[in-house]
Amino acid sequence: MLELVLANLKVRPFRTLISVIGVSLGVVLVVMFTGLATGMANDMAKRASNWKAEIVFTRPGAMEMTSSNASVSTAYIDRLMQVDGVESAIPVIRYVAPDTTSRFGITQIDGLDWEPFAAMNDMSTVEGRSPTANNEVILDQRRMVEGKHQVGDSVKLFGRDYTIVGVFSPPSGSRIKMSLAAMQEALEAPNKCTYILVKIMDGQDAQSVAKRIDEALPGNKINLTSDLIIDAQDRIPILQTFLRVLVGLGAFVSTIFVLLSMYTTITERRKEIGILKSLGAPKSFIIRSIEGEAFMIGVLGVLSGLVTAFVASTVISAFFDLAFEFSSGWVLTAVAIAIIGSLVGALYPAWRASVIDPVEVMAND
Repeated sequence: MLELVLANLKVRPFRTLISVIGVSLGVVLVVMFTGLATGMANDMAKRASNWKAEIVFTRPGAMEMTSSNASVSTAYIDRLMQVDGVESAIPVIRYVAPDTTSRFGITQIDGLDWEPFAAMNDMSTVEGRSPTANNEVILDQRRMVEGKHQVGDSVKLFGRDYTIVGVFSPPSGSRIKMSLAAMQEALEAPNKCTYILVKIMDGQDAQSVAKRIDEALPGNKINLTSDLIIDAQDRIPILQTFLRVLVGLGAFVSTIFVLLSMYTTITERRKEIGILKSLGAPKSFIIRSIEGEAFMIGVLGVLSGLVTAFVASTVISAFFDLAFEFSSGWVLTAVAIAIIGSLVGALYPAWRASVIDPVEVMAND
């Protein structure tokens, strides 16, 4: 059986190559885009979790990826400081807005008081100074490189120009930061913030302090920064839908390519199949041989697709500084849909081949 399958694939090398490329394309779609989506989500989560603060105090729904609201009163700061185990609390406004000039189509900006924020999170300005006036911002090093900015340049935010007065490191949260007062002015949200970073005292347990905060200030949302990476994808609601669509598209591409290829092949091989049946080959033998060819095409497509995806991601990462993170789960999913898609795509052609009437074929040919 194996010799027959390999011989049939070798007889039509170009058709086999096209089928393998089709299956490979499905694998590349799933592996590369899920790797990119996961890498992007985790990169944002890692920057968020680069805080040294152990707790993030906010309101339910305030920190969703699509959120740009400032629904937390800064009056909570005094109440948080009264909770046993809390050392300091820093209010932050996070603003998310569409941006056609950004790599991912959105811009995230933080409004905060730089000096206490930097002291809490072991950050510093590596060039220039911190923002003080309401028309000043500070950027991280990557944003400076991507935008080809220099200290003293202007960037347009909220429909007005802001002067870049410094560069900070390491990256944490958004790549653009301004003073809390400047953000409150821009959003017309005095005495408001999106969340409050809470630093606990040495020797205190973060979960215990978080529980005390929840008891003292019920109805709010308390996150541990250590949990932000774990549920990174859950914080971007549309991401899971996007990944499912990609998996479905990959399965569709693999199935259609194999179906069309095998159906055309069966049409061209009617005489060969008729001879096999006249020699006593049962329907099951014909179906197994066709499915065997589809399986080999699926295996070759998986191998070439994985190699292509990993090489392409390495090149893209080097040239465009994009983060790819491949998970064994998504790789196995890509392999499964390629193999299953190939086998399913060959089912109808295999059935058509199995019911060919050898007498009719021989008489017509």
